Amino acid sequence: MHRMMLGALAKQKHATIQDNWDYKMLWIHCGDCGTAWGLRSACLRYFNASGCSADGLIGEDHNPETHLIPRVMMAVTGEIDYLEVFGTDYDTPDGTCIRDYIHVEDLADAHARALDQLAAGGESIRCNLGTGVGVSVKEIIGAVEEITGKTVPVRYGPRREGDPASLVADPTLAKELLGWVATRKDVREMVRPAWRWVSGPNAGRYPANKSTT
Repeated sequence: MHRMMLGALAKQKHATIQDNWDYKMLWIHCGDCGTAWGLRSACLRYFNASGCSADGLIGEDHNPETHLIPRVMMAVTGEIDYLEVFGTDYDTPDGTCIRDYIHVEDLADAHARALDQLAAGGESIRCNLGTGVGVSVKEIIGAVEEITGKTVPVRYGPRREGDPASLVADPTLAKELLGWVATRKDVREMVRPAWRWVSGPNAGRYPANKSTT
């Protein structure tokens, strides 16, 4: 899987092969430090962190925003004119790219478990985190429309060079090592709190960032 990502992402403008090589080298260096000095570490690899706190008070606020779910929300609220979808002719059921989206609270749980294991004297950990469930771009759009009751303005364009058709994590090892399994596998469970964040009192922005957006 890692080799597939390295090859597929090598040509992308927004994700370089150097970035992925750095991740791999980090794993290697952590292992070397463990051998040399007994340093124990946890390397948790995941793809599309999504959702917000259940109460909708802590959420995503990037500038510029590149993540899919927030950008769909921006299109729904009129912050951007439309959502641009790159490619509809992939070898997937609906022609759009498939990715593994994982809720941030599931991620927090996995990190806490990893730290607890290290604190208890456990061995170093290297594993993928994810739901193991792939969700397409069109399915994300459909979930947002269902949750918000609004139509997402979309413009379909050509493929973005280097984007693989499907990337889905295998979280089996995380279950074996940490007893961890993602509890929110329905993407609507990520979209719903994200909408609370966007439609809440801060309109999806932290006060300190509002002046820069």
